Amino acid sequence: MKKNICITLGDPNGLGPELVCRLLSERKPERAFLMIGPESGLEYHLDRLGLEKFYTVLEDPEQVVDAAPGYYLYSPEVLHDFELKIGEADPEGGRCAGESMEVAMDLLNRKILAGLVTCPLHKAMLQLAGFDFPGHTEFLATRSGVGRENVCMHLGGPKLKVSLVTTHPRFVDIPGLITKDRILRCIELTDGLVKSLGLDKPIAVCGLNPHAGESGRIGDEEIKVIEPAIEEARARGFDVQGSIPGDTVFYFAAQGEFSAVLAMYHDQGLAPLKLLHFSEAVNITLGLPFPRTSPDHGTGYDITGTGKASLDSFEAAMDCAEMMVDNDG
Repeated sequence: MKKNICITLGDPNGLGPELVCRLLSERKPERAFLMIGPESGLEYHLDRLGLEKFYTVLEDPEQVVDAAPGYYLYSPEVLHDFELKIGEADPEGGRCAGESMEVAMDLLNRKILAGLVTCPLHKAMLQLAGFDFPGHTEFLATRSGVGRENVCMHLGGPKLKVSLVTTHPRFVDIPGLITKDRILRCIELTDGLVKSLGLDKPIAVCGLNPHAGESGRIGDEEIKVIEPAIEEARARGFDVQGSIPGDTVFYFAAQGEFSAVLAMYHDQGLAPLKLLHFSEAVNITLGLPFPRTSPDHGTGYDITGTGKASLDSFEAAMDCAEMMVDNDG
């Protein structure tokens, strides 16, 4: 099978189409890339930037199977009535993102495409459009048939790599979602990733509570759940350390003492990650049957169309997807 890659344009009112135009118009492809989404977002930014059209429109997305290296676009018929509202949070933008993902998942599940790069969507607009998912990670896990409990959200930059036990729940729900099995699964997936990157330091596991609970005095999740999971992971041969307080572990990880950190919840892990790598980190969904990457930022409505957005994270996501697809299987 040709290892061609899908790019979903995300919310067309946000940064996705702009980043695609700015980067791909200058980037020579070595395989076929199929973009999915309404063409109007691309046309708007090409015109604004004075760029030539760099892609070929396909009437049938399966035509990408026999396509020469290059960039191709498929606009699902259901999106032909979409009206662009640049820089606005609108449910129609969420509808575009969701419908594009549905088409992409069909192609990926049928092995027509080998990997996926997702441009940003707005989670609230996705849900208002009728797609009952907190974000890309949960959407992909469900539609691929893997299940949310079997994937792990990971974000990585040059100095710091972070996996998350939980993704986008309400804060009050987090303790009940942290289970021994869930921690073990995330350790397993993170271990596979860091080894594929040639990293050989331990994986650090965060505590949930301040100071990792201080031996149960300010929380017992470490004693009851997290540390038993770490002990079992070690028994299975994984090189892990913890539980380590969240206010210190990221400093040592950034100094190179750990290959990655497993954080218990979104902001615990991603606040330090974005402090160091705001415009260059890559979001990877571990555990899917295909490689998936994404830039580590949102729709950026406030700067869409201004040229202020950095290309670094999107470019890193593209590079990472190609590397993972070529190393997959």
